[in-house]
Amino acid sequence: MGGTTVEAVLALLPQTQCRRCGYDDCRGYAEAIAAEDAPVNRCPPGGAAGIDRLARLTGKPALLLDPSCGTEAPRALARVDEAWCIGCALCLKACPVDAIVGAAKRMHVVIDELCTGCELCVPVCPVDCIAMIGASGDRTGWDAWDPVRAEQARGRYERHAARLSASGAAPKRPSSPSRQAASSSSRRDGGAAGRGSAPARTAGSPSAASIARTGSRTSAGRSRSASRAALRTAAARAPSSAVAITASSASRAGAGAGDDRNARSVPMAAACTDSDGC
Repeated sequence: MGGTTVEAVLALLPQTQCRRCGYDDCRGYAEAIAAEDAPVNRCPPGGAAGIDRLARLTGKPALLLDPSCGTEAPRALARVDEAWCIGCALCLKACPVDAIVGAAKRMHVVIDELCTGCELCVPVCPVDCIAMIGASGDRTGWDAWDPVRAEQARGRYERHAARLSASGAAPKRPSSPSRQAASSSSRRDGGAAGRGSAPARTAGSPSAASIARTGSRTSAGRSRSASRAALRTAAARAPSSAVAITASSASRAGAGAGDDRNARSVPMAAACTDSDGC
């Protein structure tokens, strides 16, 4: 491979900072490639086109994507379900490019233009209110991404890392590719196990659990909409009254006992009208 530099390798990576390669960031993977400690086929977001670029740069063979890192798939964006967000701020800390905005005890929102689809926000959500949605149709790899957005993501991640470093909270880079690959696999496939009822991710298909969650939330969303409609009707009949209900009783109207979030009791105001955005 000769004099291949870290910066030359890093410039060919998509900068999603997703950790699927087994390293804590794209630079960590670039350092391993430059040192000939890692193959060039461990980046699902870059896909086959990315592997080919790295192979030409390093003089290594263009291998098929390592299935232990995932599969090449269309780009996805994170989406927060506002009906379930509790404002815990954990996803804000997990996002490597600061693409999520919000405040403690307030709803969080993903800025689509900044989201790299890394999915690191999904497993940290304690109420399972983040899903991944398609953003590039059938296009995958570098066909679904471009160098301009990659460079923007790189800059945002470097500022994010610098802020964490200044606060003493920056994560250490991996010292062992195999150890980090195991850790990354654990995050993808079993990271949700600590949340009890949250489904584990399917190996090789990082978004499978998100798709399943989206279906269950759709059903729950219908029941919540029906409950809100009932609240508006009650408010119209007795506008001066204030009836306290709980999110658990509202959800049980149609979500079913299988949703563990029904056990949460969050005060809601009955005097809710269309003008309030219910």
